[in-house]
Amino acid sequence: MKAILKGGFILALLVLDLNRSMQAQTMDEMWDSRSSGKEHPNIGWFKDAKFGLFIHWGLYSKLAGEWKDKNYYGSGEWIMNQAKIPVKEYREVAATFNPVAFNAEDWAQLAKDAGIRYMVVTAKHHEGFSMFDSKVTDFDIVDATPYKKDPMKALAAASRKKGIQFGFYYSQFQDWNEPNGGKNSWDFDEKKKNYQLYYDQKAIPQLKELMTNYGPLGIIWFDTPGGMTRQQTEEFVNGLRRLQPNCLFSSRVGQGLGDYRDFGDSELPTTPIMGPWESIYTHNDSWGYIKHDMNFKSPLEIIRLLANVASKGGNLMLNVGPDGNGRIPEYSEKYLKETGKWLARNGESIYGTTYGLIPQQPWGVSTSKPGKQYLHVFNRPHNGKLIIPGFEAAVRSAYTLQGRKVVPVKKKGNQLILDLPAFDQTAANTVFVIEYTGKIAPYDLTTPVPVSNQFAMNSVDAVYGKVQGSAEIKPLTYSHYYGDWKHATCVTGMKDPTDAASFTINIQDPGDYHIILEYACPQESAKQEGVLLVNDTRFLFRTLRSSEFDKSAPLMFIKHTIATSSFAKAGTYTLECRPLNKGKELFKLKTIVLEPVNAN
Repeated sequence: MKAILKGGFILALLVLDLNRSMQAQTMDEMWDSRSSGKEHPNIGWFKDAKFGLFIHWGLYSKLAGEWKDKNYYGSGEWIMNQAKIPVKEYREVAATFNPVAFNAEDWAQLAKDAGIRYMVVTAKHHEGFSMFDSKVTDFDIVDATPYKKDPMKALAAASRKKGIQFGFYYSQFQDWNEPNGGKNSWDFDEKKKNYQLYYDQKAIPQLKELMTNYGPLGIIWFDTPGGMTRQQTEEFVNGLRRLQPNCLFSSRVGQGLGDYRDFGDSELPTTPIMGPWESIYTHNDSWGYIKHDMNFKSPLEIIRLLANVASKGGNLMLNVGPDGNGRIPEYSEKYLKETGKWLARNGESIYGTTYGLIPQQPWGVSTSKPGKQYLHVFNRPHNGKLIIPGFEAAVRSAYTLQGRKVVPVKKKGNQLILDLPAFDQTAANTVFVIEYTGKIAPYDLTTPVPVSNQFAMNSVDAVYGKVQGSAEIKPLTYSHYYGDWKHATCVTGMKDPTDAASFTINIQDPGDYHIILEYACPQESAKQEGVLLVNDTRFLFRTLRSSEFDKSAPLMFIKHTIATSSFAKAGTYTLECRPLNKGKELFKLKTIVLEPVNAN
């Protein structure tokens, strides 16, 4: 980050001082998704944009999750792979693909209404079909379909007219239509493929078409790298950069040569991340259109997800999947517009911000601008007293973002207490602003996690743990439907009484609390004894089976209430969890939840 981060916004120190092996491990385990770390001269717009629109649209949209009277679930754009559809049969789908309902102006206007700042659309996905007028192949929307037009030309022009940065997704390695393209093993012998020939004859010429014929691009969003050495990838990247030096390349170009970092599908880091990065989610369960997938995220979910991503310092790129006629699903249109209405009133707290300097709290998250902290309140304290721990800076003012109404504020020790006005508690996100002078201490995972009876639930996530012995904090990735990835950070590896995880909490309101362990436990680990220490008080429990860990299946977590504990006075306490005896792994611990017995 540049000098834009002033007055205590020490981003590099923030992440470097986190000292969490979990975060490093997350990045090491993700295939070629790390960015180069070098600042692209045109990266500024991307860091400020915060909200992008991803569009997955291709022949798979016509199939809509169905092939030969069988329904498929999950990633609709993978139906050719899921159903192992032969190339010859899949190519025949193009003859029926005629998206006459597509309207570039409508798509661009929807993006504008939603508060979107950049758009990325699939020019060619893994299926190998080109959604643009390509001279490299006849398997494209102009040559192979009755549509006979190039929708990308119209969409690029319409987006720019609305002030939206425009870019293309391009699957550079996987191409299931080509004998030498990656990952079609049901039609072609992988051992006989010449990947470099595929790059030379299709991928590189098509990328040059995209970067030559569609005006200035904001992004080329690469996906699933492979088939090239580091040197070949460098030559590939350098050759393309000469065509459009200002265009950003996503980290999935491979070999650490991207301009910004993309996390895994539907993955959000647990702590702030240094440098420009992006979190990608889809609006329902699939990226490409599936007619029977109706699980759409509500406006509340989108708004809170956007705030959460921004609070970690990144961008949210939310995907929609238009149907085979070129229509964006009704719920996507409706809910994106609702999100845009919220951004029209509260965009100051999202656009151009950096990560929040206040660790995640029971009430919500924060974002930052120089001398300002934006408090995104998801859950209003029952008594209206919002507490911010460890706030050492001098407060100049506090007010509501909407209406700029003054909010009373006082200091109590190193805590800041805001006396919030009444507001609609069903609202997705109510934003308050603190203007200050001086510095706020960098985000620190060792700061005690606040626990209060002013909230129905108080979560202490695994990332806040301190581990010993063989215990480790580890991100786990698994799926619900095919390709519908989920992520959970857990404490793992506790097999022996010397393996433990401890958490420091700050009880703000004395009283009785239920202590709930949220964990996943396979059959082989069930019925083992564990112990939870609350300072010197010991609580015993026996583990309950939930599910085995299989990356291709849901990981089921159980919320196991194991104790009621009385906290006689406010202050700092330690929770420590460990096996009682040596045995199998105790469980995968996701969260400790403290639930007040009598919430005020």
